[in-house]
Amino acid sequence: MEIKLHEITVRELFDGYENNDEDGVVGYGGNLDIRPPYQREFIYKPDKQAAVIKTVSKGFPLNVMYWAQREDGTFEVIDGQQRTLSICEYLEGNFSVVFDGDKNPYGFSNLPSDKQKKILDYKLMIYICTGDASEKLEWFRTINIAGERLTEQELLNANYFGPFVTEAKRKFSKTNCVAYKIGNKLLNGSCIRQDYLETALSWINNGDVAGYMIQHQHDKNADELWVYFQNVVNWVNLKFPKYRKEMKGVAWGVLYNKHKDDTLDANDLEARVAALMKDSDVQKKPGIYAYVLDGDEHHLGIRIFDDNTKREVYERQQGICKVCGKHFEIEQMEADHITPWCDGGRTVAENCQMLCRECNRRKSGK
Repeated sequence: MEIKLHEITVRELFDGYENNDEDGVVGYGGNLDIRPPYQREFIYKPDKQAAVIKTVSKGFPLNVMYWAQREDGTFEVIDGQQRTLSICEYLEGNFSVVFDGDKNPYGFSNLPSDKQKKILDYKLMIYICTGDASEKLEWFRTINIAGERLTEQELLNANYFGPFVTEAKRKFSKTNCVAYKIGNKLLNGSCIRQDYLETALSWINNGDVAGYMIQHQHDKNADELWVYFQNVVNWVNLKFPKYRKEMKGVAWGVLYNKHKDDTLDANDLEARVAALMKDSDVQKKPGIYAYVLDGDEHHLGIRIFDDNTKREVYERQQGICKVCGKHFEIEQMEADHITPWCDGGRTVAENCQMLCRECNRRKSGK
């Protein structure tokens, strides 16, 4: 991998500048993706934009920026997108700035020619990285330490950029995108921070997001991912038609992958879900959906006996383990459901017995 520091003037940066919301933002003679299509929809607030322009107009140094060189010789901004956009949008005439000592705002076209020249001749310090995919990804992670940090998914998008990422963003990563419209009640996070895309990629490839992106980087579309995502959402709506807020954030793709071919009755599932929602012993309500599919009680976070109940039962038993009949200190014992929770036993003193650790482990392992 090679990393070199370059001086590039604002004039060079602004050459060929185009801002197209659908296709991204380019500059530097059309050779720089300032906001590649995969990146988040984000813009500096007016005060920050103005601060960038004032810094440049005074000749003060801006923080160094980072670009990556692609295989075709073009570049993309990795860090410094908002500073770059602020400069180019000002030169484009899209906002004005009140400079120190002035009362009125000035757009770039209204500045005296000497001040325009000073801005255009300002030298930006740019680190440009070239290398293979794994080297660049490690570099991206290393420099991603300041400002509006990239998420892990945004770093992967930058590293494996291609037609697939561009098309996937159209469906998963834009405000009010189609994935949001059909799945926002089921997924956590933000579209524009790539959370929906990361979730879908994780689901379809059993957690290996990078592996799927490597395999499909040069696909002309993201149809496979989109069809899969729709199938997951449709399956959830079919099997669990009554929506509850606890459904948001459940790992639905994981459940779909495991149970999509199971014979499941929606009415039966709903009856079981409703009963468990009312059960005060169930501490993790979202886990109910996985539990009714696979029967693993670990999803539920079953309420444990509190310290007062343990002490009450310990004193009642006079410290004698109910299984082996030996005496133990309370710290050496554990509370156990006499009638297991799965058989209707409640987490109350009347259903509690204190067992030594060895006996409790042996009983739990049966």
